Amino acid sequence: MTDENSNRWLRLFVAISMPEAIRDEMLSSQQELQRLVPRDAVRWTNPAQFHLTLRFLGDVPVERVPALQEAVKAVCAGVPALRLPAQGIGFFPNASSPRVIWVGVSDGEGRLVDLQKGIEGAVRPFAEGPASENFAGHVTLGRVKFLKRPEIEKLAAHAQTAKDHLFGEWTANEVELMRSELLPTGAQHTLLAAIRFAK
Repeated sequence: MTDENSNRWLRLFVAISMPEAIRDEMLSSQQELQRLVPRDAVRWTNPAQFHLTLRFLGDVPVERVPALQEAVKAVCAGVPALRLPAQGIGFFPNASSPRVIWVGVSDGEGRLVDLQKGIEGAVRPFAEGPASENFAGHVTLGRVKFLKRPEIEKLAAHAQTAKDHLFGEWTANEVELMRSELLPTGAQHTLLAAIRFAK
């Protein structure tokens, strides 16, 4: 995207952030996983960017951002605060063919899934691509570029030992509308708006 276009479009996503203490716990596990595989085999997420994505929108025209914000605000107005545990390590699509390494986030009551569905419906007119069919709350630790079978088995064994590990639990009071800029040094995320849930 040219500089001229980037002034007219913003690459956006809606997410829930988490406390630093939980990010630190995730970082410790990420570092343990890094020791199990070759350095360049996985593109590891910058710990500052650990978050729970509810919907990636892609490029949104700048002039539509206020309407997008209002649509998300309308959903959040009917949602009470969520108690969210971050627990266990897993893989998409599965442990024998991992493409994404993640920490799971689920409230156990289905309210997080309901929130995601509400956000999905609200942002559909603004989003570039179709929604993912089955939302599973997670924080991405890394994206696999290439791994050999023994390395995959090491990751799977480590994840099995950590399947019940609780990284922490927090109360989410808002969602965040974030901008993602693709720079030569990697993606840079900027908060555009924090949209509170109902009290």
